[in-house]
Amino acid sequence: MRDPYDILGLSKSASEADIKKAFRRLAKTYHPDRNKSDPKAQEKFAELTTAYDLLSDSEKRAQFDRGEIDAEGKPRFQGFEGFGAGPHDGGFENFNFSTGGGHGFRRSTAGFDPQDIFADLFGEGARTGAAGGQQRARRQPPRGQDVAASLTVSLEDAVSGAKRRILLPPSREIEVTIPKGITDGKVIRLKGLGEQSPFGGEPGDALLTVHIAPHERFKVDGTTLRTRLPVKLEDAVLGATVRVPTLQGAVDMTIPPRSSGGRNFRLRGKGLPTKDGAGDLIVTIDIELPKEPDPELESLMRKRRSEAEQAAD
Repeated sequence: MRDPYDILGLSKSASEADIKKAFRRLAKTYHPDRNKSDPKAQEKFAELTTAYDLLSDSEKRAQFDRGEIDAEGKPRFQGFEGFGAGPHDGGFENFNFSTGGGHGFRRSTAGFDPQDIFADLFGEGARTGAAGGQQRARRQPPRGQDVAASLTVSLEDAVSGAKRRILLPPSREIEVTIPKGITDGKVIRLKGLGEQSPFGGEPGDALLTVHIAPHERFKVDGTTLRTRLPVKLEDAVLGATVRVPTLQGAVDMTIPPRSSGGRNFRLRGKGLPTKDGAGDLIVTIDIELPKEPDPELESLMRKRRSEAEQAAD
């Protein structure tokens, strides 16, 4: 929100009388009832009332001038004196007029009732509510700040779900449930586990970012998993049925004859779970040569090389 002094067209040296006078003038200009054809009238009026709410309260005004709270009355930092846990007393406590933006009055300077302004400007009907005579809810005290935390889980836990204990700032340990099928970078909102409001409002939330740890066998690609499988040379040449590990357990996969290294095979439904089922597992085969010398194989390879060279000539 803009600087409240700028909104009211005042300098920081303005008196309480100047603030009241500026508000009366601008409220009359921007009231939604008098600007029904302007779609931004409510937004302008909400900004105006919020600015007046802050500057007409001498305590809030002083805190804003010192940089302790922002233009919306929210603390810039915690630990300063002068705030209690509950709402302030004052002439605005029972005034419920606000716009659709949720802004309204809560407090006035001593001896001044803001309802008198609207009664003077728009008649006695303005005492009961906003445009159209509808009652609006009083603005609630600011909520506490949200806190951020992160948690790294295994791929298996991300797929099947799990319970884990985490430490929230400053030093609160809680147990959280990791939902089944969560993806990397997903943020879980933990309601009411953030910082307490210094004004007596609702506490903030904890925003927990979940990361999936790298897996020794599988690589995550969206809802698809990828893995590499070593295959014996004779199985790649002649074809074979091999066992492939998946997150759900090992399964059989058929390799056709003359399968080259680097060839991909798709196992449907063996990837990460989705709303409609599961992704796929892509298996890339790597041909595994014998670790020990094999004279018979070497002789065959020399023969094939010779034949290939002769054909090229």
